Amino acid sequence: MINVKRYVMAGGTFAAALGIGFVMQNGSAQAPAGVPQVVAQSLVPKGPAPQSQALEIEGITHTAALVPKPVTQTPAIKATTAQDKMALPDMPELRHATLRDTPVGALPQDEPAPSFGCEVTMTAEPTAAAMVDLTLDAPCLGNARLTIHHSGLMFTQVTSEDGKLSITVPALAEDAVFIAAFASGEGAVANTEVSSLAFYDRVAVQWKGDSGLQIHAREYDADYGGEGHVWAERARDMAAAARGIGGFITPLGDHSAAEPSLAEVYTFPTGTATLEGEVALSVEAEVTTANCGREVDAQTMQTGGGRPLKVHDLTLQMPACDAVGDFLVLRSLLNDLTVARN
Repeated sequence: MINVKRYVMAGGTFAAALGIGFVMQNGSAQAPAGVPQVVAQSLVPKGPAPQSQALEIEGITHTAALVPKPVTQTPAIKATTAQDKMALPDMPELRHATLRDTPVGALPQDEPAPSFGCEVTMTAEPTAAAMVDLTLDAPCLGNARLTIHHSGLMFTQVTSEDGKLSITVPALAEDAVFIAAFASGEGAVANTEVSSLAFYDRVAVQWKGDSGLQIHAREYDADYGGEGHVWAERARDMAAAARGIGGFITPLGDHSAAEPSLAEVYTFPTGTATLEGEVALSVEAEVTTANCGREVDAQTMQTGGGRPLKVHDLTLQMPACDAVGDFLVLRSLLNDLTVARN
């Protein structure tokens, strides 16, 4: 057992109001009609903002004045008479000279601008467990910050020194479209077909900065800290899902980037599971020194069994800093999974 305090916040104690960002992909998921809206409740009272006061400044005395510069008199200019002019010799040959253009040869031409091969390209290839391998090549954008968008999911990455990036992303749609967008306006699009997605259930949570949010999955009635408790510190990998024995967590986003957009995705092999039972799902927020006493914005997504993607937006007021180390358990955002033996 994990020895921490967990405060369960069941149905209707927190709610929709996100400002995490925009979606750059057409047909991005929206919350379907009939999805219950959750209601926000502040856990930390907010006091009135302090009133600012105007500062009055009096008795300012000018200590110096600009003194105009004296006007300098312009000396008189003496008129030149005919006697003062220098007589030029009579050169009759100049009077009959004719100006002629002399060819100077071909002028030098501008060198053509070199081509640096700065095109940004990206490929998407499906792999095991309904995952997709993304490969990005941006030769002129080394160590550059970018955002990956997919079906409403968005997270920050950084290219290598030579402008390359290779990551594996969980697909949220069978017709999977991925967009890479740089701050400079450069970008690339790639798409692929992920036919195996129908065999998996998938939930995601995304946020910006240090929110302390995590997905927790307790498979087959597992206790916290037990073998079937899957979360960031016991994430497993896609091999568990490929064998049908359980799910795994995929972290997305580069924490070292400035103000990164981050995400976690939990994948469970519902269609190939070797056992039957329940998987309890929750989003939990650990109270840390970075998030205590402030609001956290996030978004959850859930899909599986051919069902459309469900989206919930969340604004959560975190407890005061004397609760650092505790967890808030948000149970109303995700639906638990019922697993039938295959």
